[in-house]
Amino acid sequence: MQATPCNLSDCFLCRTCLPEWKAALAVHKENRAFKKGRTIFREGDPVQGIFFVYSGSVKIHKQWTAGKELILRFARKGDIVGHRGLGDARYPISATALEDTVLCFIPAEFLEATLRVNAGFTYELLQFYVSELQRAEKRMRNLAHMEVKGRIADALLQIAEVYGRGEDGFIPIDITRQDIASYAGTTYETVFKFLTGLAATGHITTAGKRFRVDDRAALQRFIVNDL
Repeated sequence: MQATPCNLSDCFLCRTCLPEWKAALAVHKENRAFKKGRTIFREGDPVQGIFFVYSGSVKIHKQWTAGKELILRFARKGDIVGHRGLGDARYPISATALEDTVLCFIPAEFLEATLRVNAGFTYELLQFYVSELQRAEKRMRNLAHMEVKGRIADALLQIAEVYGRGEDGFIPIDITRQDIASYAGTTYETVFKFLTGLAATGHITTAGKRFRVDDRAALQRFIVNDL
């Protein structure tokens, strides 16, 4: 898979750094292409830098229990991947391409220089960390206190929010039932059964590994009832 050249305008770093810094960015960045299903880095790998999604989609996940993973979030075009490893010697999470993906890799040394020079980028990165911490705290609360139907409904709505809708109304990416289960903190069988019920009542429509939310309010009621 050939990496598409970065246009120095779409990713988080390119959007927020100084225009004068883009010449240095063009020299130090590295475009890396990953086929669908390829591992970008694994939990425990040495931290070498940070990634920005130029195209495609990535799941960020962590070993949860023996043989099971917990998906922490999904990243799409313009998002950051690998920032959880900054300040540590090794990545505390893993990242895997959900579709053919191109990432812009920035070495840790150059990232440090970028943070010192680009106040706007540093501020936006801080805001990103704050927002992600709030989302992570909410997810951990939900995993601990929300019933499984509410967690699955919430996962569907969050996935739909991240990826939006295609022309046919379906999310424009394949998401397996197992990935939904790993995001909701439950089992494949439970997700399959619940999605089948939602489809039968017209709350969602499924087509292979894609789904469309037809009744957002109905899914929201599963969440509200569990709070």
